[in-house]
Amino acid sequence: MRITVIANQKGGIGKTTTANQLSAGLRAKGYSVLVIDTDPQGNLSHTMRANTNIGGVFEALNGEPIEQLIQKTSQGDILASSIHLSGADKKFADYGAEYLLRKSLKPLNETYQYIIIDSPPQLGILTINTLIAATDLIIPLTADLYAFMGLSQLLNTVERIKEHGNANLYISGLLLTRYNGRSILNRDLKESIESKASEMGTTLYNTIIREGIAIREAQTNRQNIFDYAPNSNAAVDYMDFINEYLEE
Repeated sequence: MRITVIANQKGGIGKTTTANQLSAGLRAKGYSVLVIDTDPQGNLSHTMRANTNIGGVFEALNGEPIEQLIQKTSQGDILASSIHLSGADKKFADYGAEYLLRKSLKPLNETYQYIIIDSPPQLGILTINTLIAATDLIIPLTADLYAFMGLSQLLNTVERIKEHGNANLYISGLLLTRYNGRSILNRDLKESIESKASEMGTTLYNTIIREGIAIREAQTNRQNIFDYAPNSNAAVDYMDFINEYLEE
């Protein structure tokens, strides 16, 4: 079972969108997939039409059986977010709390081929839980200076996780999102990001997710891009990315 977390502490870089399209594309290819929404904002749960007023991630971390908390929606299986997660740093502050998600996922080893985790845009206890539970990490980012500067902080967190909690965690790659090839700044920063990926011991995915209105329209309609606009640039780009992901 491959457990991939989509993480970046900067908001607005396509993290939730990438988790949504990756899980939807894998399902379309016939794989069994579980989505876990650990972001207290619950945007992915909303898009997938999950009920955030019943048990989900918070209850799983609190020891309730995960099999009873998974919701089956028209867009796939999901362990949903809830407002309770906003207090996770205080609730789960005891020694060993960083292993709660990994422990809760153990009964699912034979149930799903892929688990895709959307993480919060903060490096708190929820993100640490996702990184300790994961087999690999995908870092989406836009070609702007602030997103680029934030990579070092995330890399430091990953190195600490590898040293103290999950030695096998690896960075699958950096995924450039919301890209405008006509922007000189975007093109220049793309080269810097490629160099930074090499320093991090990983790569920048060959696929670049182009900027486009179709993604925002799909989110407004609470659909994934493959159902909403299968011939759009975003759908083509995300499927190319998924094919790269599967080749790893």
